[in-house]
Amino acid sequence: MTIRITDEQRRWRLAHRHRLLVSGRTDDVAAITDDLVALHSSDPATVYLSCLVRMVDPAIERIEAALYDQRSVVRHHAMRRTIWVMMPEVARLAHAAATAKIAAAERKRTVKALATTDIDDPEAWFTAGQREVIDLLAAEGQLGTREIGRRLPHLVVPVKFGAGANVATLNAHTKMLQGSGFDADLVRTRPSGTWMSSEYAWSATEEWLGHPIAGLETRPAAAELVARYLDRFGPCTETDLRWWFGETATLIRNALADSGAVEVELDDGATAWVAAGDDIEVPDPGPWVRLLPGLDSTAMGWKERDWYVDPTHEPRLFDRFGNIGPTIWANGRVVGGWVQRSDGSIVLDRLEPLSVEHEALLQDAVQELEAVLGDAAIKPRFPSRNQKDLLAG
Repeated sequence: MTIRITDEQRRWRLAHRHRLLVSGRTDDVAAITDDLVALHSSDPATVYLSCLVRMVDPAIERIEAALYDQRSVVRHHAMRRTIWVMMPEVARLAHAAATAKIAAAERKRTVKALATTDIDDPEAWFTAGQREVIDLLAAEGQLGTREIGRRLPHLVVPVKFGAGANVATLNAHTKMLQGSGFDADLVRTRPSGTWMSSEYAWSATEEWLGHPIAGLETRPAAAELVARYLDRFGPCTETDLRWWFGETATLIRNALADSGAVEVELDDGATAWVAAGDDIEVPDPGPWVRLLPGLDSTAMGWKERDWYVDPTHEPRLFDRFGNIGPTIWANGRVVGGWVQRSDGSIVLDRLEPLSVEHEALLQDAVQELEAVLGDAAIKPRFPSRNQKDLLAG
């Protein structure tokens, strides 16, 4: 018999499994990351904010230690071409399941662009350049993109990408670094600026982690990654799975079968999936409120979102590319958004009425986040409509 999992149960699940309850907080950055499978890192601030709101004793230094000292988490391009922060073992799964295919397509696009320059045999030139970069990093340790360009000036060749009004010019060595990142030969390490900067230094992967990221087979890696995603986010529809992974229906269906995923029914009668053995009920967590940052993995975890976001709110909360801004959560639903002004204050955009109890919890959450951020000013990289309105007001 097919198990039915209600929308209420889904909201209870995410509260417990995504560490959104006070009782679920931890200072273990790798554990927080793994409980969300991976953290979005397109905006570097998201990684820190997603961890800070789930920590017992929030501290930027703990997150930096996990990234750069313990190296229990690592940045890597993966699903949907997004830069994520993941545990290294998850990065290996994601690379085989998603990144390797992206890397091949990206390389083809880059070589095609190089063919419009004066470079003879672009394929061989690009490959040789990547080897030079990797050898340089192996010899001298971590270096930033600009410094690599200074050391290897013959690779700083302007290359045009795109067409018409969408043409962008990039230096070839920048694309070599990006391509080697896609290939998992290199990883992004410390930024040159603050924790909100995305100008990273680069390191050879095995030098940084002590082992490779590449090397697993696609199908078994996809099955294990699907199982992890369902365990943290399930129930999920096939639409959710295809969107989150950025993959074809065939890969997803094979992964569901290979992982032993269990079919369940949702409130609206739709078919969804949970991890093997997870067709169970979870307890009511009671009232809770949390402020989550833009691109938080919880908010971005599903494509079909009506059970936690009222569709009428989406124009204010999402930008035109589908990136969600900072959100207010109450009992597993998005009830508004927020933004930090230049003076450090948090300004709220309430989209639904709150009970007296939830309003008190919200004010506690605001005060807590303001205290954690202190003088740090978060500038949204993918501003949603409500952020623009609040900052202008």
